[in-house]
Amino acid sequence: MLLTITASFSPATDLGYLLHKNPSRAQSTDLGFGKAHVFYPEVNAERCTVALLLEVDPIGLVRGRNGPAGADRKLEEYVNDRPYAASSFLSVAIARVFASAMAGTSKERPELAAQELPLEAHLAALPCHGGEGLLRRLFEPLGYRLDATQAPLDRSHPEWGMSPYFSVTLRANRRLADLLTHLYVLVPVLDDDKHYWVGDDEVEKLLRRGAGWLDSHPERDLIVRRYLRHQTSLARAALERLTAEEEPEADTLETEHAVEEQRLESRIRLGEQRIDAVLAMLKQSGAQRVLDLGCGEGHLLAALLKEKLFHEIVGMDISHRSLERASDRLRLERMPERQRERVRLIHGSLMYRDRRLEGYDAAALVEVIEHLDPPRLRAMERNVFEFARPRTVVVTTPNSEYNVRFEGLPAGRLRHRDHRFEWTRAEFERWAQDIGERFGYEPRFLPVGNEDAAVGAPTQMAVFGR
Repeated sequence: MLLTITASFSPATDLGYLLHKNPSRAQSTDLGFGKAHVFYPEVNAERCTVALLLEVDPIGLVRGRNGPAGADRKLEEYVNDRPYAASSFLSVAIARVFASAMAGTSKERPELAAQELPLEAHLAALPCHGGEGLLRRLFEPLGYRLDATQAPLDRSHPEWGMSPYFSVTLRANRRLADLLTHLYVLVPVLDDDKHYWVGDDEVEKLLRRGAGWLDSHPERDLIVRRYLRHQTSLARAALERLTAEEEPEADTLETEHAVEEQRLESRIRLGEQRIDAVLAMLKQSGAQRVLDLGCGEGHLLAALLKEKLFHEIVGMDISHRSLERASDRLRLERMPERQRERVRLIHGSLMYRDRRLEGYDAAALVEVIEHLDPPRLRAMERNVFEFARPRTVVVTTPNSEYNVRFEGLPAGRLRHRDHRFEWTRAEFERWAQDIGERFGYEPRFLPVGNEDAAVGAPTQMAVFGR
């Protein structure tokens, strides 16, 4: 069982500091079920590759179990793929051998441990019960570029078909800790098995390892079920906790947003003006299939449904409760069937690549980007402009220069406590121009709301076209 990780930053040999493993010598660790060997087949300033070779002793595993030997033993306990294919044995080895790296700590290079680095991971034989499609649905939303080659059952007998084993290479700019954590969780999910007993402590382990990415992963439910070996009570407990951790925050944001921003903006009907402006740009683009990303309670969705031009409308939000409220606002349960076929609400996050968002004519992000801190903003940029890549993207965000015109808003305070930033017109234009250069879009800028001669309009909008 072989895993290699290659770093291509400079100096690449600093990978040894991140892994706490010296590139100049091999190391071995006894894991009980076998041995893990760490060595470096490639070491230079431009590229450095570490290999984790896991030797599993299946005979030793069987002999170590309680119970009679001999006739009661099944042949499959001795003859199986465990010594060769990536599985939960590899996850245990990663957690034991690369514990500090997976925790994101490095005494010698702490700043490097916190950085996103160009990394490549290769798994020589990864069982994937669900095929290449599932493989991609698990890793691509996390930002990985994936190459997968499926192995035949027997090269001498092609008529036997293909095996469930893939040679897989993952490439991404990620923290090393994130890469190791994703492998730790997702390898046994793809294998759909574990070599050890799964109990309540495994729920805690999954929630700890999945912090920051699992709750909004498009395949969250499948990951939870498989990781917990389809034990219904454990999976339900894990999903309830993931939802409970998500929803109060989402509800808090919605409440604050309603109380604070609407109080500020209601006198000038800014919310309605934003929807009208975005709707006008979407109609002008000629789009027929439209995404509302961060749809909230469905204000824009309701406006889109009134226009026959839009044949397919999808609203996505990270908050289940927001989607429920959007459903209520749109009266989906009582909507005529032909009208109901035009609209769909989906749960998802802009932090992860989601193939459900690909192939649409246009997307709108109405007052969304200011809620994202810089790393999440960068992830959103790639997922919308590089991966989903609609022909037209409409983005609105507050104009911070206009804040001085709002009564009751102290100097220096943002319109909403959850805003990570509020940009000036120049800052927003620089961001949009950078998006255009990186992803092949041409932005144009329009004011939303009554424009003040000195400070501009209260909302600024960019319409990206390609």
